[in-house]
Formats: sequence, structure tokens, C-alpha cells
Amino acid sequence: MLNDEALLNSGRRTLQLEGQAVGQLADRLSMSFAAACRLVLDTQGRVIVTGMGKSGHIAHKIAATLASTGTPAFFVHPGEASHGDMGMITQRDTVLALSNSGTTPEILTLLPLLKRLGVKLISMTGQSESALAAASDVHIDAGVDTEACPLDLAPTSSTTAALAMGDALAIALLESRGFTEEDFAFSHPGGALGKRLLLSVEDLMTTGKDMPLVEPTATLAEALMEITAKGLGMTIVGENGHLKGIFTDGDLRRALEEQPDINAVAITKLMSTGVKTLPAGHLAAEAMHIMEQNRISSLVITDTQDQIAGVVHLMALLKAGIN
Repeated sequence: MLNDEALLNSGRRTLQLEGQAVGQLADRLSMSFAAACRLVLDTQGRVIVTGMGKSGHIAHKIAATLASTGTPAFFVHPGEASHGDMGMITQRDTVLALSNSGTTPEILTLLPLLKRLGVKLISMTGQSESALAAASDVHIDAGVDTEACPLDLAPTSSTTAALAMGDALAIALLESRGFTEEDFAFSHPGGALGKRLLLSVEDLMTTGKDMPLVEPTATLAEALMEITAKGLGMTIVGENGHLKGIFTDGDLRRALEEQPDINAVAITKLMSTGVKTLPAGHLAAEAMHIMEQNRISSLVITDTQDQIAGVVHLMALLKAGIN
């Protein structure tokens, strides 16, 4: 059994070998990579990614990455394709086949069928002279000098290289399509990124009777009652829908130092007029950015007529996962 230092050395060696394998791919990248990108960009259907064994696992991930970055794609198991799943492939599609050896029987069996369909074929192999590479419209060289496995048997460096090449293909396509953060969020609506990029201020703002609001004629006492009732630690001061100012718990602390008559002093004498606002339609993430930059906990939202539409509070953003 290896001691701790030997285990660390083994791990380092594996990482170094796989890092070198990926680095060598960048040096060998040729115009065939650009041709593969062009072929995918011209595809009217979807990209069908296939692979067997460990290459199949990598193909699964590449298909998922393509699909989430603007290139419709899905995985088809080559063995299942020979038993009915060929029906998932249409003439409008492009096939991306992964095989380190380029001689995987399950994939080679599909070649005559793909040719009959007239489907374009991109192969990603470690053997440029292989049967799969020769039958392809475009071949991408993802070969490695040696596996990280000391027996040079277990797919390690080769699968890492194929995965990296798949990422390179997906990102090149993403940039070519002008894929945006909003497009990415549309494919990831359930995650934190989706929330950050899809939630607008309208989704989170407080409106109507729940919104703290007093008239400019209100006294400090009336403003305090409104703040207490609505629970946002502030109140908007507005008239006929137009924003006049804002009064926060911070303003209150400063006002109390002067010991005012809360039943007599007008809120207009104590409110802040340099109010930060954000038009409706903007992302909740933008509201968070403004709050962080200005060290405030609430932001007034205005409509297209520049009237008060609502207020977004920091706690609403945090509860929604905007950070």
C-alpha cells in the first residue's frame, strides 16, 4: 500500500500528464476545427453526439454543454442506435462521434446508415488514420501521447483531452452565435445564474397598499407609523405618483439627535431628496449592484412616466438568491 507522500505524487503526476495533454491540443489545433465549427453553424437540425464506453460519458457532457450554450444537441448511444434509436437522427442533423481509437465497432456500424441519410459527420479521435476519421466529413485530432494511467490502458488523458476539445468547440460556437448571458440563463432557469439573469425588479418589488408611502404633508409621527406598518425600514415620500423623497431608519436616527416634535415636524424637512431609483424592466441583479455601490437597503422603482411603481428591498433580493 502506498504511503501518503506516494499518493500525493501519484495525484500530481496524473494532473501534470493530463494538463500536458490538453496543452498539446492547443498547439496542434488546425483548420479542421474551424471547419467543424462551420459545419455545426450550418446545421439546420441538431448535433447528435455519440460515443461508447468512457468516450460515451464524455459525449454526454459535450452534448449537454452544446445544448446549454446555444447549439441544440443531444446524446445517442451508438449501441442503441443500431436497435431503433437511429430514428432519432434526421437528414437535417450533424453527428459528432467520439472514439479515441477511431475503430469502435458500435460506431463503425452506423457509418453506412449515416451515409445513406446524407448526414454530415464530425469525428473526434486520437488516430487521424483510423476508419472513423477517414469516413468523416471533418476530423478533429484529440490524440494524446500517453494515458495518465501508468499501464497506459485506462482512458484518462485521452478522455480529458476529448472533454477539453468539446468545450473548445462549444465556446467557439457560443462566441460565433453571439450567445449572451440572458440566452444562457434561459437554458438554466432553475439555478442561481438563472435567477440572477432572469428576475426583474418587477418580480421582487413591493407595490400598492404594501408599499410604504406618505404624502409630503405627513408629520414625522405619521411617517413612523407607515414605516412600522410596512416593515421595510423606510417610507417613500410622494405626491400624485411623483417621487419627492425618501425617509429611512438612518434618517430617523439623525433626526432624533435634534429632538424634534414628532407630531409637528413635517417629513419634508427630514427626508432625503437624492433618491436612487431604477426604471422598471431592469434586472434584479442591477438593483443589487446599485444598492451595494451606494450602501443602501432599498431602491425606488419608477415606470415609463417616471412615476413611483414600487420599491425593492435588499432582503427581497437576498431571499430570491440575488447576490
